[in-house]
Amino acid sequence: MSALLILFVCLALGILCRRFANLPEGIVPGINWWVLNIALPALVLALVPHVAIDPHLWFPVAGMWITFFGSWAVAATLGRIFHWTPQRIGCLTLVCGLGNTSFMGYPMMEALHGKEGLSVAVIADQLGCFPLLAAGGIIVASIYSGKGASGGMIVKRVLGFPPFLGLLVGIVVGVLGGWPAAVDKLLMQIGQTLTPLALFSVGLQFKLHLQRDQVGALIAGLGWKLVLAPLIALGVGLAAGVGGLILTVGVLQAAMAPMISAAILADQHGLEPRLANTVLGAGILISLATIPLGNLFLPA
Repeated sequence: MSALLILFVCLALGILCRRFANLPEGIVPGINWWVLNIALPALVLALVPHVAIDPHLWFPVAGMWITFFGSWAVAATLGRIFHWTPQRIGCLTLVCGLGNTSFMGYPMMEALHGKEGLSVAVIADQLGCFPLLAAGGIIVASIYSGKGASGGMIVKRVLGFPPFLGLLVGIVVGVLGGWPAAVDKLLMQIGQTLTPLALFSVGLQFKLHLQRDQVGALIAGLGWKLVLAPLIALGVGLAAGVGGLILTVGVLQAAMAPMISAAILADQHGLEPRLANTVLGAGILISLATIPLGNLFLPA
């Protein structure tokens, strides 16, 4: 309960500071830089060597792929039916296909299922959601904004992302027997700064600007992201014989709120930024209730 309370307190602090405090310029980029380039790689390096090899670890990764490509199919289909602009289709594909599996997923999985659940969440994020952001997200943004994306640019972005490099190093270290105790403790202490800073950053960026013409897209997008995608992932997992903690964390990561970076990507490419921020803000708010509720009905 104390770990779950941190989520609400840090998020609320960010929202209150955004509203009432005189914040220094560049605070959000500064916090995000530390989280992405220092805290997250350190946490990945600390956790990955301890992940036990399990033949069912494909499932959390597959859940991310189901969510992304399902979002693309749903947005494209509804776009044809309701005559949505390409920008709206691209926007919903990104923000409802990519989940907040690190900034919110890590602390929520740790709160609900401890370090073991967090280790599985890292696999879902680093092998599932991040490659989809780095490659699939760039492709979708380029298609629906009318811009191009070269294969070299995509490869460079993946290989230059510190948490992904940390994942590769962590796998090698795990095969070789793990870190010395002092290094392991140091990495974990640095990694533990991720939760309060990431949620504080989310609070600072929290926006909710609902317009009448966005209601249908908002409901459709969050209906997929928070309800249908995790239910489909659950069905796939049960059909494949996956169970226990891996099934639970995989489904919950598929049900996570939209990714902040996906909304930023939509903004950068002119894919209805206001809708992207609306879906992001509403998704974060709703998921704070739906994730713990959904967890009650899962096996772990």
